[in-house]
Amino acid sequence: MYKLSVVGDAHARPDELARQVANLFELDFQLLQSVLRTSPQHHTLIDIDLNDEDQLLPLKNWLTRKPKDVKIIFVADKISRLHQARAYALGATAIVHRPVTAQSLLASLRDDGGTLGSLAPTSHEELPPGIAAAADALQSLLSAACMGTPIDSAAVESASNAIVDQLEAQGLPSWIELVRMHHSQTYQHCLLVTGVATAFGQHIGASHKDRQRLAFAGMLHDIGKARIPLSILEKPDRLDQDEMALMRKHPEYGLEALGANCALPPELLDMVVHHHELLDGSGYPHGLRGNEISDFVRIMTISDIFGALVERRPYKPALSGEAAYQVLLDMGPKLDKDLVRAFKPVSRFGRGLAA
Repeated sequence: MYKLSVVGDAHARPDELARQVANLFELDFQLLQSVLRTSPQHHTLIDIDLNDEDQLLPLKNWLTRKPKDVKIIFVADKISRLHQARAYALGATAIVHRPVTAQSLLASLRDDGGTLGSLAPTSHEELPPGIAAAADALQSLLSAACMGTPIDSAAVESASNAIVDQLEAQGLPSWIELVRMHHSQTYQHCLLVTGVATAFGQHIGASHKDRQRLAFAGMLHDIGKARIPLSILEKPDRLDQDEMALMRKHPEYGLEALGANCALPPELLDMVVHHHELLDGSGYPHGLRGNEISDFVRIMTISDIFGALVERRPYKPALSGEAAYQVLLDMGPKLDKDLVRAFKPVSRFGRGLAA
């Protein structure tokens, strides 16, 4: 949840604004007159009557005291060029239009640490078609989640076909070796999980259609991370307690990003929101147990954990496939023991890859 300082006047409607952005932002509302002796907060939203010239000069003087890199976002009417010009003259770093949405606010904060949706993609010139298609589809998914627009499911389905074909033709070792070179930790993880889940499906004899589902889910499962700042996602060190608490919100953010009217099959949505659930009830976000967790989710959970263990991170070396598989074994009743046993040959696909 992002914390946002809101400065308004008698015309502001803080309760209405809070309802509009409640899924992503926690607001701290204060009247303009009460903050003039303080300094602007790191993320500040200004919601005042820009026709009231008596308060514009005090506001401008206050904003001259803002620390470096502070984000000052003004609420303005879209049809009023005067209001937008005044906002920038006063010191706005961005403008959102009424009615304010969580997505428009999130987009306005992109320059402050950024989001996955705005992360520059890696060049695909020398990548095999399956990995290039997966990376492009992932970029599209995360951008849509950031902006609150519908996902292009047809494009993702097409990428899923290319992924299945490549893993059938070249196997998992090549996939892991190439994906590990991606400059983004989060993209690397999502692409690793996509390849591992699809290869797992192939090994256990899943139908071509089910392997496409697993490929689709691999790209989709962490879509909620598009709503978490890059400063946390790409942090070159372990997350602190508060950062981890926010990170653990990503399954729910993912379901919210897809929207209440999402037409995706239920099993895909299930994998998005429940891929961190564990059989003993110790997972999140809903603490599901045993038979409450579907087979597709169990496969995705194993793939997700394995992918995280074999990926390259700045603060820890990547594990070998054998070492990562031992971690899965050590998790005991948290994971489906039959699926973990079936996963052993898949884990060996990592043998020989440089850590």
